Amino acid sequence: MGGDADDKLDVWTSGLEFALFSMDERRRAVDLYFSPGMTIRKAVAELGWPSEGGLAKWVRADPRYRGPGRSSYTLEAKLGAVRMVADGASLESVARGLGCTAPSVHAWKQRYDREGALGLMDGRNKDPEAATGPETGDDVAALRGEVDRLRLENAVMRETMRVLKADDPSLDPEAMSNREKTRVVDGLRYGYALAPLLDMMGLKRSTYYYERTALAAGDRYAALRGRIRSMFEAAGRIWGHRTICRRLRTEGADPLVVSEKVVLRLMREEGLVPVYVKRRRRYSSYGGEITEAPENLVGRDFHADAPNRLWLTDVTEFRLDGCKAYLSPVIDCYDGKVVSWTLSKHPGQAMANTMLEKAIATLKGGERPVIHSDRGCHYRWPAWIGICDAAGLSRSMSAKGCSPDNSAMEGFFGRLKNEFYHHRDWKGVSYNDFEKRLDAYMTGYNETRIKKSLGWLSPVQYRKSQGLAA
Repeated sequence: MGGDADDKLDVWTSGLEFALFSMDERRRAVDLYFSPGMTIRKAVAELGWPSEGGLAKWVRADPRYRGPGRSSYTLEAKLGAVRMVADGASLESVARGLGCTAPSVHAWKQRYDREGALGLMDGRNKDPEAATGPETGDDVAALRGEVDRLRLENAVMRETMRVLKADDPSLDPEAMSNREKTRVVDGLRYGYALAPLLDMMGLKRSTYYYERTALAAGDRYAALRGRIRSMFEAAGRIWGHRTICRRLRTEGADPLVVSEKVVLRLMREEGLVPVYVKRRRRYSSYGGEITEAPENLVGRDFHADAPNRLWLTDVTEFRLDGCKAYLSPVIDCYDGKVVSWTLSKHPGQAMANTMLEKAIATLKGGERPVIHSDRGCHYRWPAWIGICDAAGLSRSMSAKGCSPDNSAMEGFFGRLKNEFYHHRDWKGVSYNDFEKRLDAYMTGYNETRIKKSLGWLSPVQYRKSQGLAA
């Protein structure tokens, strides 16, 4: 090949072969190597020359390989590069930041995956005594300490990944719970001293022993968790912690007294959240001021001293598969009992009138309750007014567009939809099937659904306890 002797570089190949290449040829080969995605082997295969060892020697001599002012890359720099790649950075971007090549960063990553931090140390650092003469003997202890620290760091990282069942070498132990950190320490304590392990995991000695004792004792609430979960699922995922707590105390062959706070915590840990969702925009029955509105006799006081003193009513809508259904109930403010209800495909006058007549049929002689409603058109028509007058019922109405004036009724609809309707699959359920399910819920609401305000009794049970029902 042409060129003066000063423009040529001597390269030994396999320790035997000697060849001469011009500076232009050398630059061409080195530039090819530093192109994206290229390696020594690929560059040699594409050029057909030189040997891999020769090209490697040229690359190492190039400033782009070592970076400005660097003679080698520190262990910290290599670890930083590996962690950036593990966090999702590209090999090329990490290499550009360090002033090295993407293949170098890839090789560091592979060595770290195989050997941990020790794989990133060069031969001199792996054997401190071989790299130090008499004049540097004072540094041997420091180097050994660094090696021990790196070994511990690597072991902690691997045990952390095992505990968390993850494969990310960039995991941060600080994000772990104290119990998880304790499990990491326990996995390594027979191979390493306890003090540096606790220091690396950020655990106090007292915290470690507390968590270790708790792990050894096991979960003392394991049986209770299962019982709460079974009770919650059997109820259709509608009960809160207070109802669960009360039923634990009163139901089953083995009643259990446990605090509401414990039940609440266990339900949170188990993810037992009632299937409540935000309500859609609800149906409105307001049809204008078609007749004169009666006075609000309730004044937001929804308490009654005896049954059939104060009734509430309203209409709510259900969206089913291909149709809608409208419910019109009467609620007794004495204990929340549903006195009567009517379901209809259309929110017409007959729905409300039928419900009211069924409720009036339950009254005893001399009982003349107040019937309170919103300003819906059902309660403004002459037929409704005539039924109320004939039975001696006093009509009461909320202010226009003021839901708090009938908030107890709104609360009933909220409980009904949370426990019965929301988060249920109503596809393929016919109107008749829906009506049967709703009737079963309403019957259960009266007879078996317990309430804290009634001393953890249902409305029917409460009336029996007061001698008001057979």
